[in-house]
Amino acid sequence: MSRIAEIGTDLDRAAKLLRSGELVGIPTETVYGLAGNALDARAVASIFRVKERPSFDPLIMHLPSLERVADYVTEIPAAAVKLARAHWPGPLTMVFKRKPIVPDLVTSGLKTVAIRVPAHPLAQELLKKLDFPLAAPSANPFGYISPTRAKHVQKQLGAKISYVLDGGNCPVGLESTIVSFTDSAPLLLRKGGLTIEAIEGVLGHPVEFNTHSSSNPQAPGMLAKHYSPATKFYLADEMESSNQLTQELERLPSERKAYLLFGETTVAGCTDSRVYRFETSDEGIITAASSLFATLRELDEGNYDAIVASLAPERGLGRAINDRLRRAAAK
Repeated sequence: MSRIAEIGTDLDRAAKLLRSGELVGIPTETVYGLAGNALDARAVASIFRVKERPSFDPLIMHLPSLERVADYVTEIPAAAVKLARAHWPGPLTMVFKRKPIVPDLVTSGLKTVAIRVPAHPLAQELLKKLDFPLAAPSANPFGYISPTRAKHVQKQLGAKISYVLDGGNCPVGLESTIVSFTDSAPLLLRKGGLTIEAIEGVLGHPVEFNTHSSSNPQAPGMLAKHYSPATKFYLADEMESSNQLTQELERLPSERKAYLLFGETTVAGCTDSRVYRFETSDEGIITAASSLFATLRELDEGNYDAIVASLAPERGLGRAINDRLRRAAAK
């Protein structure tokens, strides 16, 4: 495909492309997705090809409502229904045991499927026009920073798809939180745009978190290294415990380094450099979450030799921010 993807708001065109087996960039409240017919194995295969995504990383299936979920899963536990009633549509993905109708390629051969009901009004309208669910991982090359604006999708994947549905900037800006309901108790698989506190508040009890990254993940975003800029990326907390990392950075001129910091955090050598600083108030953390990927992308495109980030407070959305920063910095 020689020409660059068009950006527009034509829902009928997007639906027609999807029905014909093509891929479309779509907005959600979390990040932009690379959408294809989840029941069409060829379309799903195209998602992996366009993203250059390993086939062992499962995809999330998107539906317009909880009522449609029963078509694709064997059971929806009462706790999951309760959580869905409280937080769907929204930045929550739930994992269930799947029916055979779901292609193996969507689930990477697992007997489970990850499902989400997005809250973005354009995504909702589009899904209601279709008689099939959409598989829609983030619309970026595998492992790179997730897109939160239509132009991000156009820049990264525009030569491989023909259309990006423009829904403006993604208000949440972090991928969905993933909770598995395939065992006796709910298990948090990925921190994201819905806080753990909000989930536990609905369920009425603490939720166990799977702390293990995997080369054969149960759900998207569980790989140890993910969401990474091309520029060398360091965590200030790691530098403090590593002389080697500190020496690497000290060898770089100050103007060749950029910093993403929270609160009053100070890092040696950042006086004359590009500094993005987020407040640590609850409102500041929400702002940081919604603009994290866009900020990383801007810094990555700033021709710096290194980006240094500090961690956010480990509460609320700060936990999800820190998860993304740690994966971006993973070696």
